[in-house]
Amino acid sequence: MRLPVWFCVGFSLCVAMAPAAAQWKWKDARGQVVISDVPPPRDIPERDVLQRPDNRRAPAATAAPAASAAPAGEVAKAKVDPELEARRKKGETEQQEKVKADEEKVAMQRAENCQRARAHMTSLESGMRLARTNDKGEREILDDKGRADEMQRTRQIISSDCR
Repeated sequence: MRLPVWFCVGFSLCVAMAPAAAQWKWKDARGQVVISDVPPPRDIPERDVLQRPDNRRAPAATAAPAASAAPAGEVAKAKVDPELEARRKKGETEQQEKVKADEEKVAMQRAENCQRARAHMTSLESGMRLARTNDKGEREILDDKGRADEMQRTRQIISSDCR
């Protein structure tokens, strides 16, 4: 059985046009019209979407009053994807936990520095002989000026880390 030529040509045209029907069309931020087979980015407003894959036009000005009749909160809630919202909240929670852990780590380091500085200050105030190692690896005994400088530096550490 042979099919008429006009039927084959018509069928071929329909098949060729099917992918073209599944196109998105929108205006980008610069006002240029973009045609693609993927949806526009989320930052493109609905009013800038000109065509959807099912060949429906974007909501016209007549649809805008109906949407404005509903409270703004309800419209925003209707457009939010629950899974996306859950991911966003999870990400925020993880970020807050990370910041809190970092703050706790810094607080622990400060407490340890405070404890060491206070112990060092006790040693300095005791009046016993103290030695430290210089850049060459040699031991140097602290004289009165060195002890006073070290006490001043230790007081600064205590004032910054011991709160």
